[in-house]
Amino acid sequence: MAIEIEQFMCRQDNFGVLIREPASGAVALIDAPEEAAILAAVKHTGWTPSLILTTHHHTDHVEANLALKQRFGLEIVGPAAEKAKIPGIDRTVKGGDSLKFGTETVEVIATPGHTAGHVSYHFPQSKVVFTADTLFALGCGRLFEAPAAVMYDSLKKLAALPADTAVYCGHEYTLSNARFALTVDPTNSALKERAAKIEKLRAADKPTLPTTIGEELSTNPFLRWHDPAIRRHLGMEKASDAEVFAEIRKRKDIF
Repeated sequence: MAIEIEQFMCRQDNFGVLIREPASGAVALIDAPEEAAILAAVKHTGWTPSLILTTHHHTDHVEANLALKQRFGLEIVGPAAEKAKIPGIDRTVKGGDSLKFGTETVEVIATPGHTAGHVSYHFPQSKVVFTADTLFALGCGRLFEAPAAVMYDSLKKLAALPADTAVYCGHEYTLSNARFALTVDPTNSALKERAAKIEKLRAADKPTLPTTIGEELSTNPFLRWHDPAIRRHLGMEKASDAEVFAEIRKRKDIF
């Protein structure tokens, strides 16, 4: 039985996520952006978390760690490479590790780039991955602590997951990402169709997530470095995949 997922808005544009494994009743948070929004979600669902799975150290993902730990006595798990920067951390993980969540085995994927130690959490039985600020719907995270080649390698790992894997990201950035994507992949009919749907969703104040790996592979330029049309548009037909990715990321930075 797949995990149950409650996605909700935090802060200005962060997504909070509560997950529950039905067989055991285990409940966890993916990051802890804002105490009040999380407590409202706990009240709404009746799910009391005993675990936070932290993706990276940025304040808008760990701000509520200590308050929630004091309130619920929960365990905080996070990337070993960022241990010193994650408030209240109890246990560290790194890429290739796995941990149990009820009857589920959670795979830890090292996805540095946005930060040097960022990790993503993959639930293969439920076909879900939580990518926080590495892979966004139609985008990827800014490169604050690692060069483009590192993020490229991280995105390759995520792109290799099964196409029907649901993707939950850390922020509602999809509308801006769609508008940028059309500037580097303007002839992509699937992207045009998706961008129109996103405009309608956001106009109605509805979330654009989750997405899927398959949908990102067909429309997200940050996973389409190999595409001939994008390469022609960029004038980079003979460049390496990593060079094409770096150019797309550079253009997004000034979009």
